[in-house]
Amino acid sequence: MTVPAAWSQDEPLVWVQIEAQPSLAEAQASARRYGADLQDVNGFSLGRGWYAIALGPYRRDEAERVLQVYRNEGVIARDSYIAESSDFERQFWPVGANLLTRTEPAAPQPIAQAPESPPAPEPDAPDETPREARASEGLLDRDGRAALQTALKWAGFYGGAIDAAFGRGTRASMGRWQEANGFEVTGILTTAQRTELLRQYNAVLEGLGLEVVRDSATGIEMKLPLGVVEFDRYEPPFAHFNPKGDIDARVLLISQEGDRKTLAGLYDIMQTLEIVPETGPRTLERDSFRLIGEGALQISQTEVWLRDGQIKGFTLIWPAGDEERRNRLLGEMQNSFEWLSGTLDPAAGRSAEQRIDLISGLEVRKPRLSRSGFYVDQEGAVLTTSEVAQSCGRITIDDRYEATVALEDAGLGVVLLRPVEPLAPQTVATFQDLTPRLMSDVAVAGYSYGGVLGAPTMTFGQLADLRGLNGEAHLKRLAIDALEGDAGGPVLDRGGAVLGMLLPHVQDGRSLPDGVGFAANTDALRAVLAQNGITPLVTTELGNMPAEALTERGGAMTVLVSCWE
Repeated sequence: MTVPAAWSQDEPLVWVQIEAQPSLAEAQASARRYGADLQDVNGFSLGRGWYAIALGPYRRDEAERVLQVYRNEGVIARDSYIAESSDFERQFWPVGANLLTRTEPAAPQPIAQAPESPPAPEPDAPDETPREARASEGLLDRDGRAALQTALKWAGFYGGAIDAAFGRGTRASMGRWQEANGFEVTGILTTAQRTELLRQYNAVLEGLGLEVVRDSATGIEMKLPLGVVEFDRYEPPFAHFNPKGDIDARVLLISQEGDRKTLAGLYDIMQTLEIVPETGPRTLERDSFRLIGEGALQISQTEVWLRDGQIKGFTLIWPAGDEERRNRLLGEMQNSFEWLSGTLDPAAGRSAEQRIDLISGLEVRKPRLSRSGFYVDQEGAVLTTSEVAQSCGRITIDDRYEATVALEDAGLGVVLLRPVEPLAPQTVATFQDLTPRLMSDVAVAGYSYGGVLGAPTMTFGQLADLRGLNGEAHLKRLAIDALEGDAGGPVLDRGGAVLGMLLPHVQDGRSLPDGVGFAANTDALRAVLAQNGITPLVTTELGNMPAEALTERGGAMTVLVSCWE
């Protein structure tokens, strides 16, 4: 491309923003629609769930000319405008492109006026007569006839069943395809026309480098897009094929011995992985499962089967917005999948990095934030710190149960959560109604390490003051070495009664010194519960449990509360 001499690389490139859409699906549809008529069509995330369609990048003078011409032609909306690269975030269209870092402008060409009376194209002369075409058609086997019906259906000309029978419906669809492609309408495809139809059908797969891979280690043979992925490693039960080009695609071959219980366990584990977004259909059958995860930037589909004590399958991870190509590729992979003897050796592959947030080399989906909380009624309501409920796509209790915010007291820093479906906790908090002595022993039950240990820990300390540093009556000051994940956990006396709820270590933008903590006291917490119609259990008895019993009681009422994107 020749760059105009007047343009300098120091001059920032700009865009013509022509549309904004509130969802990725609508934005992708708009990009396809504009791309059919215009060049230099791009799609970018704007943040906060909005997506932009923009032309470019151009020099500013070129952008202004494009804006003027396209407005005058009525090709783009009148409110289209010049945008800067800094206005946009990640590019989603075209798939795999990243033009925000481009340093050279595109060379736009305004829409040309169409001729007033375009001449009608002359249909191509047939390469065979209808009689010859029918004779060559008769040499097709059943798969060949079914392939033509499939291609006609994909092209939008055939709506019947793929039965390999060329009846009236199939003949009519052939005629419609011939008319749309400038051929003589006979309803019988010649050899050249069949070749062209199949070429159109397979064009979407060009560049993927589909090849049959026979992997003896996993006992799987299937077609893989080796133009975009390449083998990386074995980490049982997976064989990893990672991206090797501009398309952010991955494939996993899945292979292990097992039974239906193993299959169900794999189904559950796969849903915890980052490669499987949380939304999307999923089904578990007796001897198979399918997982489809639909994210804003990628879609993954996992197909797994159980046969004769062997579990095999695959996962395809593909960029979102490229559905036609993804679906065609999936069909090729599904139809070519073959079982070979053997399964992947559990000891196969190189020594992988071992981390609690990795499963066979794949990242486990992690929450944005995790804190502690505790049960306050028999239906599973939970009190926790309000920081865990900020900007969350969803909130979970113990990573399994969905919850919603029933009430928030921002001033106190406390929220009350209600599980979407009622729970039946074994232990519910009992609030201490007596005023505790200063320097009496206390303990905080909490997920100090954000759930890494799988169970709450108990941190012991003393009650330092019945008020906050500025005399706040709703606070208690503690002498305790609690951690960030303990915030929201119950502060207990030696008898296991709740004296308050531990607040975050950062207060009003200031981080507290080591060994200092604050808790919202029971009067303030009971007032929050009363607003939601909850009358908590109360005691006036001072017990003195052994440390083991206190740990057991605190752990039974304490939960892990997680905020997910």
